[in-house]
Amino acid sequence: MTILGLDIGTTTLSAAVLDADTRAALHTETQPGAPFLPAPKGYERMQDPEETARRALALAGRLSREFAPAAIGLTGQMHGVVPLDASGCALGPLFTWQDGRGDLDEGGSPLARRLSEEIGLPLATGYGLVTHAFNRRHGLYENAASLATIGAYVGMRLTGRPAPLLHASDAASLGGYRADRYAFDGHAASVAGGALPESTARGAWLGNTPSGVPVAVSIGDNQASFLGAAEEPDHALLANIGTGGQISACAGRFVESPVFDTRPFTAGRYLLVCSSLCGGRSYAILERFFRACAALAGADAGAPLYEVMNRLAGETGAGGLAVDTRFAGTRAEPDRRGAITGLSEDNFTPAHLIRATLEGMARELFEGYEAMRPYLAQPPERLTASGNAVRRNPALRRILGEAFSLPVALSPWREEAARGAALFALALLRGEDV
Repeated sequence: MTILGLDIGTTTLSAAVLDADTRAALHTETQPGAPFLPAPKGYERMQDPEETARRALALAGRLSREFAPAAIGLTGQMHGVVPLDASGCALGPLFTWQDGRGDLDEGGSPLARRLSEEIGLPLATGYGLVTHAFNRRHGLYENAASLATIGAYVGMRLTGRPAPLLHASDAASLGGYRADRYAFDGHAASVAGGALPESTARGAWLGNTPSGVPVAVSIGDNQASFLGAAEEPDHALLANIGTGGQISACAGRFVESPVFDTRPFTAGRYLLVCSSLCGGRSYAILERFFRACAALAGADAGAPLYEVMNRLAGETGAGGLAVDTRFAGTRAEPDRRGAITGLSEDNFTPAHLIRATLEGMARELFEGYEAMRPYLAQPPERLTASGNAVRRNPALRRILGEAFSLPVALSPWREEAARGAALFALALLRGEDV
């Protein structure tokens, strides 16, 4: 028996086919996702949900014919939103999590900040509730009957379901969701004009494909990645560093904290998640700076410098140099900015700056973990690492181990989110409480 998992990402569409007995991957693949739509206004980041669904359904159909899965699991980019009419058709584009209209001034302050204060829950630009509220204020999609994430929308298209059903882990990503109650806030529902979707705190089937394959409700991509990367989720500590960065751990109860998010997970459990907004992008910013310096000197600055940077980071320490990598602030302090301190004539070198930047990335995640640690049932025995920034940089793996004082193990799996979605569907198929 096989299980298929799909991950509808922002720029890619990934799939994993698992053997249901061994959980080993029989097949994984990644293909380009739908392109971004033209954005006349600089803050817009939108995609065509129909094109995304078309690609996802084509991939699911091909792999279903080849591997005959017993069930399909779904996950996808969180926070973004698709407005729907009463029959479940998209009224407009997918407004992705990168859409910036929530940062625009609406009555003296950014809309995301104003809504956070009004509702009493943390909201950020890119959250579906914020985006939809902005659109409604400007006369757009006021007649939306419901809202969906892209994972939920693809699930509707796979099964012919006329209305979305969101797992709590996906619903919470829209914003305005009371994770401790597994329900949207009443004020949030008013802000959305009554368009907030139905949600479920437990795993559920959306329906079947035309060929009779059951499709599980879509789960959040952070939760799916945790399931897919961690061998024992209840005892795992996961660092994922790609464009952003996250440190995640599982807890048995809801926790309120200004430092980390408490996100619905499975079977009444929660993920404690601290996100660094720059994460791996900090390293990319530094690499871009070095190439700009090379261009000033008349050198060819076209080739990436990451391999050289990784080597230098492994050959030197920071020498007292410290880099605060919160260049884009934090969720709690969006106006905060990074810093470079401890400069001396001895450590003002590219190698020291590279090493200090990697240490800053690790330190930011460790500070998040320090805030989570009192709420964990037991201390983790190791740190599982995933994401391209960690896979491709041995120096960063060593630095993470030093920062956390734990052995670091790379996740052995590729396409962790797709794998996690498949594992979720498998557990649901076996009647487990998810």
